Amino acid sequence: MAFSASPSLSSLASSTAAIAAATPSPSRCPTSNPFPDPKPLHLSVKLFSPLPKLRRLSCPGPQVPRAATGDGSGAGNHGNGSGGNGGKDGDGNDDDGSGEDYEEAEFGPLLGFSEVLRLATARGVAFPGDMMEAAKDVGIREVLLLRYFDLQAGPWPLSAMIRAFSALRNRMLADPSFLFKVGTEVVIDSCCATLAEVQKRGEDFWSEFELYAADILIGVVVDIALVGMLAPYVRFGKASSSTGLFGRFSRMVGALPSSVFEAERPGCKFTVQQRIGTYFYKGVLYGSVGFVCGIIGQGICNVIMTAKRSVKKSDEDIPVPPLIKSAALWGVFLAVSSNTRYQIINGLERVVEASPVAKGVPPVAMAFTVGVRFANNIYGGMQFIDWARWSGVQ
Repeated sequence: MAFSASPSLSSLASSTAAIAAATPSPSRCPTSNPFPDPKPLHLSVKLFSPLPKLRRLSCPGPQVPRAATGDGSGAGNHGNGSGGNGGKDGDGNDDDGSGEDYEEAEFGPLLGFSEVLRLATARGVAFPGDMMEAAKDVGIREVLLLRYFDLQAGPWPLSAMIRAFSALRNRMLADPSFLFKVGTEVVIDSCCATLAEVQKRGEDFWSEFELYAADILIGVVVDIALVGMLAPYVRFGKASSSTGLFGRFSRMVGALPSSVFEAERPGCKFTVQQRIGTYFYKGVLYGSVGFVCGIIGQGICNVIMTAKRSVKKSDEDIPVPPLIKSAALWGVFLAVSSNTRYQIINGLERVVEASPVAKGVPPVAMAFTVGVRFANNIYGGMQFIDWARWSGVQ
């Protein structure tokens, strides 16, 4: 087929044959043949000399979409609808190589469904439905898979909670120190709130003990919400494809970072507008949590105060705080003060955790978390009492 595709070679061969027929045999004519036999062989070899050009026929393997990690951005869109490859434009002409190398260095290679299933079977671990679908569709990064195995091998309360609550599981996969931060926040806030309440209320502390108890009760719930809402997390599955109002809103929210200073990763790119939008969106969420917790906590407190005074009245009793006004104070305080302070704290923790010192000595980041959250809780507890008194709630 190669010779038939070369007209010049076929014509040369036919002309050579004609000349050879008209030329006397070598025994009768000692003259050498002007067209020696090896020359056509040399020509045929040259036809195959550019074989390296066949490399153009090879094509790279299929580009498997990468699961978004650590930012709460969904499996997909960050402004381009690329299914989890936020920085890509679909033609493979941007920094795919460097992004792939960076993500592989941080989260390990992308394991396909067969490999994930083999490792899970070897360890006797069952996957929830969303992780199984992610393994089939896009694969799972090795580091995330090993973290899930470690969580399942943990003590009973933690392993059961990981299986039961996907929100906890996804945050633990993105940040293994998530529970440490939650526990630190609750313990420090409870201790610091007690010290701040004693200092601010002074001699009225015991007469206002119900108010202190309500503050502590609400504080524990709020601490969990504050840390959890700003924590990065891994999302498995695909973004909503609905064209309705809720679907569009879900995709818009999914494109926002978990916090204003959330770190960018391959597949997770954020604009300045998105970061600003995150501040206000989290403020609305915090305000809602504060209002609901205020209704519940202050409502319990008011019931206790009323029941106590029905048994024994005293001239030192303070008025029962208004329920709605107290709940509104909690909502505004969380939306404005707490939102701002915790966004800053997350940014500072991100800088420290990414530093070479903290990577080499992990306890450095843990010590910084304890210190900065301790200072924040002291300031926040004292500030809330001032706000409550300025508003006339307490």
